[in-house]
Amino acid sequence: MDRGSWNGDSMTADARPAAPALTERQEARRRRILHASAQLASRGGFEAVQMREVAEAAGVALGTLYRYFPSKIHLLVATMQDQLQHLHTTLRKRPPAGEEAAQRVAETLMRAFRALQREPHLADAMVRALTFADRSVSPEVDTVSRLTTAIILDAMGLEHPTPEQLSAVRVIEHTWHSALITWLSGRASIAQVKIDIETVCRLIDLTAEPEPGRG
Repeated sequence: MDRGSWNGDSMTADARPAAPALTERQEARRRRILHASAQLASRGGFEAVQMREVAEAAGVALGTLYRYFPSKIHLLVATMQDQLQHLHTTLRKRPPAGEEAAQRVAETLMRAFRALQREPHLADAMVRALTFADRSVSPEVDTVSRLTTAIILDAMGLEHPTPEQLSAVRVIEHTWHSALITWLSGRASIAQVKIDIETVCRLIDLTAEPEPGRG
């Protein structure tokens, strides 16, 4: 995704100063907002997430909501980030069991897909927000990408990936995102998504470093 200014300002999105750490009370408020966003999206998808309704459901003033999330797109991308963080925690408690890295990554991404499949309206809302996100949402989108990368690298069992391995991870991420879009739009079956994910994960084997004494 392109990087640029915040609504035309001279400061780039990447150069924005880091937000100060939230207090315990602020973090609790943020959690309520994200929960309300997920609940509304689960019931009615993207259109059901209206900022006023989110504020009411979370028990915060509308102005307060906008201080946390400047737009509905920011809010839904943050909701996806929150969902991925929960998934990452779950996967670390119950890691994939495949012998090969490609198998483990495919299993991991299909587990993530099935979690989204259980909440199709929420999945659609989050993916649409990610697709609509402009430059002002770049930091939030980057966080989603970093979380997805971390999930894949965990499944691969890698702490220090090579540039080639990181390139393969990016292609896998793109394929997973595209598979979600085609499934949500009714253009791909779950079986086809599984085939596509398993196929792209074979890139991992191509970037594997040779064992000592080989290659």
